Amino acid sequence: MSSSGRIALVTGANRGIGRSAALHLARDGVGVILTYRTHPGEAAEVVKEINDLGVSAVALQLDAGLVDSFDAFVAAVTDALGRTWGRDTFDYLVNNAGTQIPMSFGEVTEENFDLIVNMYFKGVFFLTQKLSGLLADNGAIVNVSSAMTRFYVPQRIVYSAAKGAVEVLTRYLAQDLGPRGIRVNTVAPGAVATDFSGGLLRDNPAIQRQLSGLTALGRIAVADDAGGAIAAMLRDDNRWVTGQRVETSGGIHL
Repeated sequence: MSSSGRIALVTGANRGIGRSAALHLARDGVGVILTYRTHPGEAAEVVKEINDLGVSAVALQLDAGLVDSFDAFVAAVTDALGRTWGRDTFDYLVNNAGTQIPMSFGEVTEENFDLIVNMYFKGVFFLTQKLSGLLADNGAIVNVSSAMTRFYVPQRIVYSAAKGAVEVLTRYLAQDLGPRGIRVNTVAPGAVATDFSGGLLRDNPAIQRQLSGLTALGRIAVADDAGGAIAAMLRDDNRWVTGQRVETSGGIHL
């Protein structure tokens, strides 16, 4: 299969923004290792879509919040790289995987807190650390954050705080990995109509109208609005951009 010679690893790419990012990268000729947590059939379909573009892809299972599983995952990535591409490194990492549990400050339990923080901060930190030895010099990382680190949204306190931590982590990683020529940036989507939060936005026209009225471009986003931005940040056109937060929200709450 044809390829640009580059390979990306995209977590949580069986649906939503991750799927869109994986497909945009494949259209650029980038091979893809995509992860899923509990929907292997969806992941297999994304692999097929990428293969139909003439690009190689592999799906691997990963719970992005389960740090104890990361050593085995790194071994699986190493094996996939060798078997599929004849390489021992990959070029781009997209930390996208996640879920959300809406809850107010008074409702947060320690269990829920740990689940969100493990997935969105601790998991991102240690997965990136574990994979850094496989990440090629002059590569790039995109950490997916949220526009909600910039403004208040009810019942998103832990989620938004964890995403804020990842934005700080991004700047530190940009400095720490800079000597290797590795760029590290954040892409922060706004409201996107996907399966996220049980499809709350996708399936609720009233919320869609409300948010569209708060957005400069006058509509809510679809997955390709964010997925395309992620792929764009990884391209060589952005080779001099690092340590930055790029919000893809259509101008909500300006």
